[in-house]
Amino acid sequence: MHFDGQVNLRTISAPALRFAPVIYPAALFLSALLLFAIEPMFAKMVLPRLGGAAAIWSVAMVFFQSALLLGYAYAHVLSRTLSPGPSALVHLGLLAIAAATLPVGIAQGFETAPQQGLELWLLALFAASIGLPFIALAATAPLLQNWFAASGHPQAANPYLLYATSNLGSFVALMTYPFIVEPLLTLRTQIQLWSLGYFLLMLLIVAAAIIVAGAGKRSINQASPGTAPTTTERAMWTVLAAIPAGLVIAVTAAISVDLAAAPFLWVLPLSLYLLTFVAIFRERAWVAHSLVLKLMPFAAVALVASASTMVRPYFGVLLVMHLASFLVIALACHGELYRRRPVTARLTEFYLWTSFGGMIGGIFAGLIAPHIFNGVAEYPILVLAALLIMPGAFDGGLRRLVRQSGPGLALAALILAIFWLHVRIPTNTALPVDIALIVLSGLMVLVRRQPAVFFGLAALAFVTAKLDPLFAPIEQVRSFFGVHRVVEDRSGQFRLLMHGTTAHGAERVRNADGTPVTGRPEPTTYFYFGGPIGDAIVAARRVQGRLARVAAVGLGTGSLACHRQDGEDWTFFELDPQVARIARDPTLFHFLSECGPDIRIVLGDARLTLAASLEHYDLIVLDAFSSDAIPVHLLTREAFAGYLAHLPAHGVIVLHISNRHMALRGPAAAVGLAEGLVAFGKLQVPPVMAREDARAASEVVVFARDVKDLGELPTQGWTPLEPGSRVAWTDDYANILGAVLDAKLGR
Repeated sequence: MHFDGQVNLRTISAPALRFAPVIYPAALFLSALLLFAIEPMFAKMVLPRLGGAAAIWSVAMVFFQSALLLGYAYAHVLSRTLSPGPSALVHLGLLAIAAATLPVGIAQGFETAPQQGLELWLLALFAASIGLPFIALAATAPLLQNWFAASGHPQAANPYLLYATSNLGSFVALMTYPFIVEPLLTLRTQIQLWSLGYFLLMLLIVAAAIIVAGAGKRSINQASPGTAPTTTERAMWTVLAAIPAGLVIAVTAAISVDLAAAPFLWVLPLSLYLLTFVAIFRERAWVAHSLVLKLMPFAAVALVASASTMVRPYFGVLLVMHLASFLVIALACHGELYRRRPVTARLTEFYLWTSFGGMIGGIFAGLIAPHIFNGVAEYPILVLAALLIMPGAFDGGLRRLVRQSGPGLALAALILAIFWLHVRIPTNTALPVDIALIVLSGLMVLVRRQPAVFFGLAALAFVTAKLDPLFAPIEQVRSFFGVHRVVEDRSGQFRLLMHGTTAHGAERVRNADGTPVTGRPEPTTYFYFGGPIGDAIVAARRVQGRLARVAAVGLGTGSLACHRQDGEDWTFFELDPQVARIARDPTLFHFLSECGPDIRIVLGDARLTLAASLEHYDLIVLDAFSSDAIPVHLLTREAFAGYLAHLPAHGVIVLHISNRHMALRGPAAAVGLAEGLVAFGKLQVPPVMAREDARAASEVVVFARDVKDLGELPTQGWTPLEPGSRVAWTDDYANILGAVLDAKLGR
């Protein structure tokens, strides 16, 4: 009896069909796991190229969403033009070609970042390095769902359920990365395991292909294409997908600036985003859609409240408010998306339009918004857009919209009038103003009229963006590296440079009686004379006789310049050109203009620019860690090896590690020991009266090859540091979560 290839394949696949409910979900779970594991893994690999900026993740998200669209477009075309059997062979061929690019790594030609066009450079880096395997993996999910629907299995009636399985794999990948993978495995081991998982996925896809090819059925798209969706339906799919995708980036930008540019924080909003698909894309949603819609206005109110000065100091509360609000909005948008899903025959087209929406939202929040707004305005804009897109917003036509908008429009008019009349908020009224804003937000929700809620909360979001009861604004600018604000405290005595909620320096500009301060400014905050940083500089100068050359990593307001003495050659290494512009401007700050008008500022990541320097420095001051968004790559063994290459035999390294959320003493001691250095640390808290002069608690670590090079510091309250069981951080391994836990436990 003659058996052709097709008959043999059917003979093999007939008993194998009963394994389809296991093989297809397993393949979908693994493909999603690999797809979303590579996101934080590769982003971490890129961090040293750009100073650990949180914006790297925003641009990375744009790439991931764009690559996802390309993968879905490829899957849509393949399922439309070929039956499942041949399409499986084509896809296996693409996976094999992508496998030839493994293991993943940074492509050649991207060793140094440019000063301009960082976003486009990053997109090119991601595309050249992981573009092909990412697109191949992205296409796997819709193709597997399409094949499963065509397999003839009784459970294949609703392949959308597999979408929840896919997103569960994504969620597991993102949540295990910061808590298990990153703390326990080196980057090299992570890459090796990822490659192993990729080849295991190829085996599962071979099994899935055998099942569907043996079924002998046409693609569901070819068999019964169904009624084509209208332009309005496609537009709604796009918008409903775009809003939460943009919010992922906006929320991440809002919270990561207050802690660290690290996967530990990046994955939280994205994990919740994926979890909403798991919760919604099923026959019985975890949360009723009607309940989610009722919670929407409260989520918007939480956004207004999160800008309150009462909440800002409490990072944990702030984090919960941001994430809870985002979760509700994402559930609402994805609930509407699932409610509007087309018939199974239009499955790949549905995913194509939703991925297009994801890309649009990402481009708006990650690429466009940073260039057109001087603050994170995209966040409230996307929240308000979500309110408008929900059911019932425009029911009843324009008349009903205007009639129901009355309370919100009245509040908006009142607020705009206050700003137009330049009404000043009295000093020390932060608490009453915050309470008033939150109460008004609550009243808007109680109105229970969607247009009124929209206009009222839009006005209040405008207020929270423009009104700060603690500080009077002078200038605000946004760069790739964040939002910088020059402000004055309400007393008018001090001018500060703020990055998020962190002060990067302050200068006394007026005396207590209101008269302007003249002459050479005196450093404040962490840099005051008699503080740990100042004492370390003095000690190094005494031991060496003079400091011929000094390198300072991190410019801020330029406070350190006033520690320079005549005849010393100081160089600042600064990542952000906007910070350099602000510090150089004598109308804003006077530290550089008065204490070092000739001081050289080298722009770019200090890890690279200091390594490229031809000079040796008697003293290196690392002040890039005073912010809570720390550049981890400047505290690794590789980084310290670069510093030591530019440090003479008796040189000293001063490391400023004041931080609200991470304990960096242990990692600093570990890297010092690993590089053969002695390390001493000191935490100095100024007395209460001194804080009126804007002096801040300061924690500093000093390193030297020999304890004698530290002079009298070891006898002046500085204690020798021991790393204990902590492992020195490297470019291959850094336990950020451990540093956060150490800070919470007071270790």
